[in-house]
Amino acid sequence: MTTADQPSTPIASGVTPERLGNLRTWNLGLAVLHAVQAVLIVVLSGDFVITVVSTFPEGPPGTRTPAAESLFDVRIGFAIGLFLALAAIDHLLTATVFRGTYESDLRGGINRFRWVEYSVSATIMVLLIGFYSGVTNITAVVAVIGANVAMILFGWIQERMNPPGRTTTTMMPFWFGTIAGIAPWVGILVQIVGSETVPGFVYGIVIVQFVLFFSFGLNQWLQYRGIGRWTDYVYGEKVYLVLSLAAKSLLAWQIYFPSLD
Repeated sequence: MTTADQPSTPIASGVTPERLGNLRTWNLGLAVLHAVQAVLIVVLSGDFVITVVSTFPEGPPGTRTPAAESLFDVRIGFAIGLFLALAAIDHLLTATVFRGTYESDLRGGINRFRWVEYSVSATIMVLLIGFYSGVTNITAVVAVIGANVAMILFGWIQERMNPPGRTTTTMMPFWFGTIAGIAPWVGILVQIVGSETVPGFVYGIVIVQFVLFFSFGLNQWLQYRGIGRWTDYVYGEKVYLVLSLAAKSLLAWQIYFPSLD
């Protein structure tokens, strides 16, 4: 068989040189938008902190739980600036230094940079949502981190297991990730329901971010079900970019105005 007769590697639908160039422009613009917001939040925010606490047992199982003790403080303005800065770095690198790898990944129907960044930035975000809902015990914090990172990594596996040119599509990683991703939100809901007083803006944060967080999952489901414009992989990639900017920007200012201004 000659080189010309060899089958070419399948390319994800919609990935063309022109559209990859357009995505570079998008990523450069998003890098600037996230970076500017990160600087503004860090500069404008005060020293407001939320304390992570512990309730380590002082006896055998069944012993009365002691009063919570402070472990460490989380400076909220810095945490917001961090998840915005991580997004800015991600977009900048995929548009410059790692552009070749990014575009090669997109041709293969995957974006490893998205999942690496989300595993950190989205986890910081859900931790902040939990903090404002009263989820501050170190044990719960560790569980939230584990569940959210698992959700993101299952999203990565979903892409790895469904390359372009496949004859069948598996949704197993997607559904496993959905189960993992719901867990922190159940904890947040339990905490809110059990609290005597919850500020109105906290309800706003939880509702808006819940809708946005699970819109990422809906975007992936539509991609792998091949529904409408989501048969185009680049379209799905742009939806991820828009959702990421919306979720991060809204959370940043939903927290800033009522508690950091």
